[in-house]
Amino acid sequence: MNLLIELLAFAVAIGVLVVVHEYGHYSVARLCGVQVLRFSIGFGKPLVQWVSQKTGTEWTIAALPLGGYVKMLDERETGGAPIPPEALPHAFNRQSVWRRFAIVAAGPIANFLLAIVLFALVFATGVTEPAAVVATPAPNTPAALAGFDGGETVVAVRTETAGESERVRSWSDLRWKLLGAAFDHKRVVLSAKDAHGISDFQLDLRGITEKDVDDDFMSRLGFEPGGGKLTVAGVQPDSAAQKAGLAVGDRLRAINGVPTDNATAFIAYVKSHAGVPVTLQVERGGPAAGKLEDVRIVPQSQRDEATGQQIGRIGAELATQVPSIDVRYGPVESLQLGARRTWDLAVYSVRMFGRMIVGEASLKNLSGPVTIADYAGKSARLGPSAFLSFLALVSISLGVLNLLPIPVLDGGHLLYYLVEAVTGKVVSDRWQLVFQRAGLACIVALSAIALFNDLARLIHF
Repeated sequence: MNLLIELLAFAVAIGVLVVVHEYGHYSVARLCGVQVLRFSIGFGKPLVQWVSQKTGTEWTIAALPLGGYVKMLDERETGGAPIPPEALPHAFNRQSVWRRFAIVAAGPIANFLLAIVLFALVFATGVTEPAAVVATPAPNTPAALAGFDGGETVVAVRTETAGESERVRSWSDLRWKLLGAAFDHKRVVLSAKDAHGISDFQLDLRGITEKDVDDDFMSRLGFEPGGGKLTVAGVQPDSAAQKAGLAVGDRLRAINGVPTDNATAFIAYVKSHAGVPVTLQVERGGPAAGKLEDVRIVPQSQRDEATGQQIGRIGAELATQVPSIDVRYGPVESLQLGARRTWDLAVYSVRMFGRMIVGEASLKNLSGPVTIADYAGKSARLGPSAFLSFLALVSISLGVLNLLPIPVLDGGHLLYYLVEAVTGKVVSDRWQLVFQRAGLACIVALSAIALFNDLARLIHF
């Protein structure tokens, strides 16, 4: 059943993104008076095709659905057959350089516009997200050095030099604002409230490098969602947790007197205390619900396969229930936020790709169709908002990828047109052929790496 959901979600995602991208090319080509011969979804043998009586365009759905194309009237692609004189003004190659530029750029732009609309729909319809409550930070992290103790709710953020604060609505909102400040190497001031009122916390992000900006970005800063309940969801046989008497449903309130409401911080503390007794403050579940007890437990020492070091484990499965908030915006604000989120993700994608080129980021960040299908299925099972957000993210990635100055991609053609606009001369067919072969080699290499990463994630090697 899960495989069927993944395949259906993947088909819908790819179908929507390809149609939008190619319709961008098609619509601007029509506006420029260019004759479109074929609009194809997929490659290979046509499964379904029909011809529009109004435009003469052949619409096709082909057997291999991983992509699509728009074929326009072009003197260079007729195989030597002459084009009737009355049709020449409608040929792509007869258009001005800026019209050709607009037609080619319209595909990626359509992907960005789709992302803006999808994000706006998510913001307007509302989404349930973790509240911006900070868990107790690990020692010596930027959050700890800023003065956070845990339990504070961040309500606003501003740069140190700017007086205007931006409201923080949720944990996701906080992450994006800190991500932008980290990219700009700024110091920010976070306004957070607790039982004593609202206080300001200065957070220095100037030392954060682009190498540090990844999926663990917030954890590196010492920020984890807090204010929730950390409970025992399972106990392994013959484990330290079982020997200490921990049971499913027990709530973990503190470890060695340090309040804990986040699984990540709790696990990190346990790992650093291999073989060292620790005392847990536990609120009992089950028949003894509400009763507080101190439980002494000795984390078992085990070798970490990733680092080779000895770490502590107690053999308990944990579940965190953090406070959530329903976030909903008005139509205008939703569009503004959708545009901003699209811009932020596009810039982040470009920077990440640049880091991979210079070796500052791993090529393992590249993903192929298998990973996309997996995340498509997962997001579809989470609900419409998650799936729309995933679709917007992939649409941005497709737009950025197509704008890269690689021949055979839209960005490569745009580069040709810029050279033509500056020099007044068309890039020769000979050089275009050379660049096209080089670009094709790049695409094949990138596709091979992405497929290898997919297989590595699938079979864990």
